[in-house]
Amino acid sequence: MRLAADGLPDAEECGKLRGLVTRELDPRRLETFRVVATLGKISVAARALFLSQPAVTAQVRQLEEQCGAPLFERTPRGMTLNDRGRVLFAHAQRLRQILDEASAAVSAQTSATPRELVLAASTTVASYVLPALLVGFTRARPGLSVRLDVGNTEEVLERVKAGRAPLGLVEGHARAAGIRLTPFLADELLPTVGQGQTSLRVRRLSDLEEVPMVWREPGSGTRAVTERALRKAGSARRWRRGDLQLASTEAIKTAVALGAGLGFLSRVSMRKELASGALRSLSIPGLRIPRAFSWVLPAGEVGGVAGEFVRFATAESHQLS
Repeated sequence: MRLAADGLPDAEECGKLRGLVTRELDPRRLETFRVVATLGKISVAARALFLSQPAVTAQVRQLEEQCGAPLFERTPRGMTLNDRGRVLFAHAQRLRQILDEASAAVSAQTSATPRELVLAASTTVASYVLPALLVGFTRARPGLSVRLDVGNTEEVLERVKAGRAPLGLVEGHARAAGIRLTPFLADELLPTVGQGQTSLRVRRLSDLEEVPMVWREPGSGTRAVTERALRKAGSARRWRRGDLQLASTEAIKTAVALGAGLGFLSRVSMRKELASGALRSLSIPGLRIPRAFSWVLPAGEVGGVAGEFVRFATAESHQLS
């Protein structure tokens, strides 16, 4: 494909595209097309756009019908632009750039104070997921300030619902009226003991009745997911006198490493400890606790710097798993 000096397709290439288009292009379909072309898969693009896969597929097909020809080569491994698609993609990229420049210009003119990213997060996400994302996001946006409010899952849901934070990130599968929860990153809770805890023998689910345990506090997403998984697996084990109940993942890791009992800990939160041998995870037949870190979003559209961060984090999420 030939490009002119301004980075757009030259006159001949543009003429080919005009010959394909039967009526005015829908900008929303064009943006969906751009994201699919960039990410290469309908499923990944759907997560980035916060749309269902059928909705993304339909928009791409509608755009191809509008252009009168396919824009992608479809293979089992994903979507690859054909020659016509590459011509249109150059225009879609330029349109996205123009819109971003316009948004930045308007923000600069209308904002009397420096931009600020405000978000709320539960403790595990705030400690082990967000730091790398926030560093990368702010590095490309000099002058941007960040305010991160940390609480348990219930507190984060309430902050977003009340409008005190435009978005949040939590662990677990909580639900609340007036807000949306969208999966962001896969995780797993692992039954964990200290490396030297040879006296804690847990080979089957019923053995949990015989060992002390270290729990997160009520209201924590980790606590809720753990209790739900135990019930589903058929275990009656719950918090009881003699168990520890601690309000942070770091406190639980320390207590477990010191031999206080078995704890259920996020795989994401203890990569270093598993690698060093300070902690070891157990395999209990019949018990597996997958979970997702999820965005907490208001019912309406997320715009401004919060929307920018959601798009950035979604694009970077593959580096966190």
